[in-house]
Amino acid sequence: MEPQIYSTYILLGTMAIMSFTGFNNRDFMEKYLFSPYLVKHEKEYYRFITHAFLHGDFNHLLFNGITLFFFGKPFEKYLFNFYGPLPGEIIFWAFALIAMFASSSISYFRHKDNPNYRSLGLSGVTSAILFAMIMLAPSMEIALILLPIPIPAWIFGLLYLAFEIYSDRNKKTTIAHDAHISGAVFGIIFILITNIEQVIFAFQNLL
Repeated sequence: MEPQIYSTYILLGTMAIMSFTGFNNRDFMEKYLFSPYLVKHEKEYYRFITHAFLHGDFNHLLFNGITLFFFGKPFEKYLFNFYGPLPGEIIFWAFALIAMFASSSISYFRHKDNPNYRSLGLSGVTSAILFAMIMLAPSMEIALILLPIPIPAWIFGLLYLAFEIYSDRNKKTTIAHDAHISGAVFGIIFILITNIEQVIFAFQNLL
């Protein structure tokens, strides 16, 4: 049976609605973005989740939306086929929600006493989904808008992590590179724990 892809579109729709609301309502954005200081001192734990649906501008939203569209659908389809329709959807949402916490963990411990730190966006979750798919299909080809030449997924993954680690250590922008890194690590660990046989098979075929 061909899997019905719903959860990816629900995630995309929620992200779009909350982001566009935030574009036009600064108070709304401030209430739901990620502030480690407010999480620690005001117990506003909901920010671990709500910040993922907000974006700083349209380009930020578009980039995460495209990544989720192209990798969320095959990941959801894989879970559907591997676990079954309902369990697959439950696992997809559990994966996404845990990724929101996991990808914010480094930022939280770094900035929990910094009242000026803010972050937002689904980048940690999209990184987790991207790397889950890289582990399951390392030979698939990935191309970027700025780099339209397709390269094998496993090479792209190594380059991506190297760039994010370098950027995090030599921080010159407000981009939360640590969220990208921790999201990617979560995606890798999740697949290794739950689908190690499929990963071994995929990399054996690659070799």
